[in-house]
Amino acid sequence: MRPVSPAAGVPGGPDGSGSGKRGGADKILTKASKRRRRTNILTAAAAVLVILLGAGVVGGTYFFDSVDFEEPTAEAQTTQLLASDNKTVLASLGQFNRSIVPDGSINPLIKLAVVSAEDKGFYKHNGIDMKGIARAAWNNFTGGEVQGASTITQQYAKYATKRKEITYNVKLREAVIARKMEDVYSKDQILGRYLNSVYFGRGAYGVEAAVKAYFGTNRSALTPVGTKGAITAGEAAILAAVIKQPEPTATHKGYDPQNNPTDALDRWRYTVGNMAELALPSGMAEAGVPAGISPPTAYPKTWIRWDADKCSTTCGNNKPSAKIVKYVKRELRDMDISDAELNQGGLQIRTTINPEVQSLAEKAANGKSKKSPLNDMDSTYKSALVAINPTNGRVLAYYGGPDAASWDYAGPNYKDDGKTFVGGGRPPGSTFKIYTLLAALSDGYGMDTIWNSELKKVNGGGKISNSGREGGSLKCPTPRACTLEVSVEQSYNFTFYWLADKLGPEKVIEMAHKAGIQLIGDPETTARYDLNKLSEDELKSKGYGREVGFGQYAVTALDHANGVATIANDGMYIKAHFVRSVSQRDPKTGKFVAVKNTGEKIKPQRAFSADVAAAAQNVMQKIPGINGISLDGGRKAIGKTGTWEFTGKGGKDGDNGDAWMVGGTREIVASVWIGREKQNKKTNQMDLLPIYKYGTKPMNGGSTPGKIWKMFLDSASDAIKAENKPFLPNTTAFVDPNKKGNGEEPPPPPVVTPPQNNPICQIFPQQCQNNGNGGNGNGGNNGNGGNNGGNGTPGITLPAVPGGDNGNDINGGGGGQTDGNVDTPN
Repeated sequence: MRPVSPAAGVPGGPDGSGSGKRGGADKILTKASKRRRRTNILTAAAAVLVILLGAGVVGGTYFFDSVDFEEPTAEAQTTQLLASDNKTVLASLGQFNRSIVPDGSINPLIKLAVVSAEDKGFYKHNGIDMKGIARAAWNNFTGGEVQGASTITQQYAKYATKRKEITYNVKLREAVIARKMEDVYSKDQILGRYLNSVYFGRGAYGVEAAVKAYFGTNRSALTPVGTKGAITAGEAAILAAVIKQPEPTATHKGYDPQNNPTDALDRWRYTVGNMAELALPSGMAEAGVPAGISPPTAYPKTWIRWDADKCSTTCGNNKPSAKIVKYVKRELRDMDISDAELNQGGLQIRTTINPEVQSLAEKAANGKSKKSPLNDMDSTYKSALVAINPTNGRVLAYYGGPDAASWDYAGPNYKDDGKTFVGGGRPPGSTFKIYTLLAALSDGYGMDTIWNSELKKVNGGGKISNSGREGGSLKCPTPRACTLEVSVEQSYNFTFYWLADKLGPEKVIEMAHKAGIQLIGDPETTARYDLNKLSEDELKSKGYGREVGFGQYAVTALDHANGVATIANDGMYIKAHFVRSVSQRDPKTGKFVAVKNTGEKIKPQRAFSADVAAAAQNVMQKIPGINGISLDGGRKAIGKTGTWEFTGKGGKDGDNGDAWMVGGTREIVASVWIGREKQNKKTNQMDLLPIYKYGTKPMNGGSTPGKIWKMFLDSASDAIKAENKPFLPNTTAFVDPNKKGNGEEPPPPPVVTPPQNNPICQIFPQQCQNNGNGGNGNGGNNGNGGNNGGNGTPGITLPAVPGGDNGNDINGGGGGQTDGNVDTPN
């Protein structure tokens, strides 16, 4: 990814000659070029000597000319995924932990230190060590030890040719390539390439990665000398000293001061001594080192970050936030950045993840967190939490499990190829009713339409499950007269079954898709369908039942958060996304610049009308209060709870297998899921288990998921300094009066005739009319079952009079709709 081109006119050595291709038959030979020619002849002669001593097959000059010089391939680098602050590392991609930096911008003290440690004569020779070649020849002749590369140019030539073995023929080829490199590149270019390729240990390839691995991620090899955070001469010597052997072997512990402080100190002193020699008195001008520097004489441990991050190719990759990698790769493909380009690395990707909000999501949803409502539950409980900004579709936090390697409970899971789907998503239960509601409102059904709880399923399908709530327990005037509004508040299933029947299951799914649901479970198998790829006819052919109206078919927490975000955004859908920008390091300046056509693309689309959104917002604002999880400070929020029954082995009637809470504010929405799994030792598969709130009481959406949701939204709203913005005012503008439910109009309330012998009625006759109808029994929304009749006029208590009726709150004994400790709505 890093463009390479010869630089012309850059000093290439002590003689001041320029870089770029030198020498030609039509040019007058200068003193320097004559010297290079002599070197070439000596190299060829050395080749002849070694070859004659070894096998005597070819002549040296032919050998020199036959070795082709090819441009070294671009270095593989790290691609970093950063949080929205452009600093916090969420994950690293690529085979090597390397960041290519411009040759000319590398701290000159690092250059001085590396030359001092590895090749004191680097700026004086022409790429090869003649003594080393002669020594190799002699060793070949005498049967001595085969030696490796010596000069920095030869070391880089060995690396560039990808030769790992050390043989006489290979060593000679490296020497020839080293000579030819010196004819093409300047000394600074060769040194820069070497510094960008050499391994420093701790998983760090190249000097930039090494600086961060040894001295902290806030340090850089590009920081100018003398400025804050710049690498010092002593620190540069530590890095240079490591190169000789960065990691332990069977015979030596290496020169990393954390592994072998004694030998590391000796090697450091050797390097510092050579630095003083090379830098004095005139300075090492070729490397940009100022004259007269005074290398340090002591080696305090404070010079090195003994607790520095040991970054490797997977630095940070086991964080929960690293689960977003699959989404980032997909979005990059859509930006025409191929997998090959991504694997080559060198990119810096700024994501949408807010680091503080992500941390708060992990504290709320991770059972290992002491403050999480899941903390006192065993490890079989799994959770997911996804948060989105409704106004722009940015995913602010993503939690699908405690680490990156485990199953992702918040989104789809794929094989290593990133394309083959293997599972993900769970039945959303009653939280899916919000899409049935949107489809019904968009079709003209009003919140006051009436529905019958006693009707059985079509085609003899039997009773509609309603979690044991039926008959007189329903908060309706009669079992056959439940309004759509009350059905949403109390999460009654029958209303949404019949809405799916009237609309058609595919219409409900289509509305869910418009709002943000991308994947949905198959009615019969564990497969998931991409709704972007299914036509209406194909969707109909799948055979979805009317149970879609109350959430039988699996969706992901990510999609669900996107759907709720569309409601909070007044019906405008913005696709949830993770990439804000893509940058690449400028090879000249070292700064990261935006890659063309990779900016954030936010394209709002109208999913449903603002009037429909207003009606949905109005009823959904009641749900948090009904479940005792209203946000702090009176912050306005919409919400919906949901559960789905447990269908595995080992459960009992009434057990739940999935519990959800979805909703949020104008500025941040979240979906929360809790389920339970345990690995079966016999089958090595994951068995589903029922979920409980405490003891054997089934968990529902308003309990533990609701607590996680509230804990997260309260803290996250404060973290982003969210305003308490109101939702749209309620409206009925969308209502079609011809759209009716299947229920019966409730009978009018009975007229209560006050007893004539009650003296209070003679004095205050107005107090005896319809006495006690305060609120018609609706009660307060605080879940405490208040006796004041909620929003109506409280019934008064009349004194008992002999022969008269006690008017104690007649018809007005209101009770709270749902206590915060009671799991009535699903």
